[in-house]
Amino acid sequence: MEIPFNKPFLTGKETKYIEKAVLSQKICGDGNYTKLCHEFFENRYGFKKALLTTSCTDALEMAAILLNIQKGDEVIMPSYTFVSTANAFVLRGAKIIFIDSMKDHPNMDVNLLEDVITSRTKAIVPVHYSGMACDMDKIMSIANKHNLFVVEDAAQAIDACYKGKPLGSFGHMSTFSFHETKNIICGEGGMLVINDERFIERAEIIREKGTNRSQFYRGEVNKYGWMDIGSSFLPSDVIAAFLYAQLEKIEEIQSKRKIIWNKYYSDLKHLEDQGLIQLPKLPRDCSNNAHLFYMILKNVEERNHYLSHMRENGVNPVFHYLSLHRSPYYEDKHGSRELPESDRYTETLVRLPLFFSLQEDEIEYIISKTINFFKS
Repeated sequence: MEIPFNKPFLTGKETKYIEKAVLSQKICGDGNYTKLCHEFFENRYGFKKALLTTSCTDALEMAAILLNIQKGDEVIMPSYTFVSTANAFVLRGAKIIFIDSMKDHPNMDVNLLEDVITSRTKAIVPVHYSGMACDMDKIMSIANKHNLFVVEDAAQAIDACYKGKPLGSFGHMSTFSFHETKNIICGEGGMLVINDERFIERAEIIREKGTNRSQFYRGEVNKYGWMDIGSSFLPSDVIAAFLYAQLEKIEEIQSKRKIIWNKYYSDLKHLEDQGLIQLPKLPRDCSNNAHLFYMILKNVEERNHYLSHMRENGVNPVFHYLSLHRSPYYEDKHGSRELPESDRYTETLVRLPLFFSLQEDEIEYIISKTINFFKS
């Protein structure tokens, strides 16, 4: 048996919608399927403005431009995240202030936030790791107190909630990913969500190479020109057509992923009860969108042995982020603050295969090989 870490799921309508997009003879950005995707997100989640982008990375870069991040500004975010979260703001000249994860969850420890806020702090970027929410009440309260912007990195958090409200709807802006490893996919793709109306008009301009072409196409101006800095952040309508086929099946996709997640949790719980591993802890007031299933092992040696054991048996789990404050690029810029929990997750967290077409016998096989490893 050979079980990959991820396998992209196709609903069956992707190619049909792509063909329709091509036959419409408008396959550049902001075609019919892009509009349908925007409407889906705005209606389902109450986002004020949704804008598809070519990646979540691009959405983050747009957010950094919209906030006028400049050299000398400081942006606070967790160290335990993907490099794009930081890169988007570094490109604008910001200094990244990394903070540690919680002891019981890889999300940022919001109790450490105020300790690192200075007169140069411009924004807080919480990352909802594994689709489980950061404490957004506390983050927004601190941001309001210090007059800071909040950009939610919700790359993994589609269809997830905090206190019944969708993630991505709390911050001034938020970003999502539709990379092939996510719950809803289009190969590569992302979205910028604007919740603060001040940024909507400029966001459209930045996304369209710094021009007001979106207003021109809507008939709001009789010609369009260069209005601001920007780049080509909008995806082809072919990509949106693929994405829309996925969005139509979101309930089915989410339901199946939750079944797999719950099976892992229930069948591996006895290993946690014996003190052999730690399983994901759902933070208070959070939903679980079953984006990923992880385990925390005792140390890096045990994790490496576990990965080798599983791969020898045809299963391909993976570890996840490397602490950004220890990266070759940023280590000498970070300073001397220790971030022990981020380092611990770097060395001990492992992710199990989780994708829509994962079969029941494959799940049982992964669980049995995991149990066998800890028995031996």
